[in-house]
Amino acid sequence: MFAVTILGNNSALPAYGRFPTAQVVTLNEQLFLIDCGEGTQIQMAKYKIRRSKINHIFISHLHGDHYFGLVGLITSMGLLGRENDLHLYAPAALEQILNLQFAVADTRLPFTLHFHALEQEGLIIDNKKFAVECFKTQHRIECWGFIIRERKQPRKINKEKIKQFDIPSAYYERLKNGDDYETKDGSIIKNEWVTIPNSHARSYAFCADTIYDETLIDKVASVSLLYHETTYLKDLEERAADRFHSTTIQAASIAQKANIHKLLIGHFSSKYEQLEVFEEEAKEVFTNTQLAIDGVTFLIK
Repeated sequence: MFAVTILGNNSALPAYGRFPTAQVVTLNEQLFLIDCGEGTQIQMAKYKIRRSKINHIFISHLHGDHYFGLVGLITSMGLLGRENDLHLYAPAALEQILNLQFAVADTRLPFTLHFHALEQEGLIIDNKKFAVECFKTQHRIECWGFIIRERKQPRKINKEKIKQFDIPSAYYERLKNGDDYETKDGSIIKNEWVTIPNSHARSYAFCADTIYDETLIDKVASVSLLYHETTYLKDLEERAADRFHSTTIQAASIAQKANIHKLLIGHFSSKYEQLEVFEEEAKEVFTNTQLAIDGVTFLIK
């Protein structure tokens, strides 16, 4: 399964039962946490997210609504006896903040916390099953977006057809990569006889906080699911620009120009109690848009 669960969708202040930004991305057995606003642990408990399965945390920037829940979460992991390594990817200044908090509390973690400072755009995790990239967004302070990409081999084993040929299982990986198989007597078993095309590799892009910025179009082009902030409705475009945020129409325009499959919008200003109009406005430009509602899991297709 490839999906994103929204733990928080509000901007600076918790309001109307909405929590600040936090998301959990599930990719098969992997769980990734993106941002960790105040109350993230409460939301994890409420929606039955297994924090022990989270091995990678990504923090977009150092405004409090995106990381004030982090030290509590990490400390709780230690109190619960975590032993697995934890990898944290964030702006460099966060390492000093965490070290100070741990030092004054005499916190001693029973696991290794690996801090990876975000310094340049590009690949930050290169794994056989997935890859993660970071990219810069235009906000008031240093801010990063992330793309999680599923990795798939081009072919899948056809279980019915493979039984007809005496091909050792050790060769299956090469078949998945498109190779033919040569038997001991020199006969060639064509790849297409025993495999089928694999489904397309899916991807999720998280754009963090950003002013309307068309340089994002190439960075998130053709992703399966895009999350883009919409702090304000379209009538407050000037305020959005002044505060380095985006509106509904601007987020939808990025989605349309980037040729993505589906758009999620969030990071709603606390001045709004009702959110339906956010979706209505965005759909004026990009029809396949949904609100990033706390507690909802969105499948990435």
